[in-house]
Amino acid sequence: MATLSDPTVIPVLGDNKAVATPFIKCLVRLIRGQDCYGSWKEKCDADLLAYFTVPEEKRCAIPIIGDPDPGVLWRLDMFYRAVGVSVEERSGLLISRTMEINHEGFGRVLFTTRRLVVLSKTLRDVHRFGFSTLRKLAKTGAKLVNDAARVIEAYPDVARA
Repeated sequence: MATLSDPTVIPVLGDNKAVATPFIKCLVRLIRGQDCYGSWKEKCDADLLAYFTVPEEKRCAIPIIGDPDPGVLWRLDMFYRAVGVSVEERSGLLISRTMEINHEGFGRVLFTTRRLVVLSKTLRDVHRFGFSTLRKLAKTGAKLVNDAARVIEAYPDVARA
């Protein structure tokens, strides 16, 4: 039985160190993969990740009522897609992601192997999705990946069935 690697350590220092974490590298790789016309080719990784940072003042100014903005839905999709790919890379298993969001910005995201739910997360206030710093983005992503990896390690036979 193969064991998963140790949980990723998130640097305590600034955002520049956060960009070097495995989760953020995976997220940047997925974002660049979406760039069909090369419009982000000249942008550095920090510029691409700036879409995921929303200052607290701006987040509070976003109304809760109304349809989520397409840009917010794209960020949400890319974030959870990176979580799924990171879990796949770490575990060697195929992970399926199901994400359901209603028109009011509430929903759920599930990550499963064929027979095991490895991560279940309720989504609230999708309108305000974003992180105050890149460090928080990296820390949250790594935490979700680590949580899913722990479930796979706890139930390896079911996960691989």
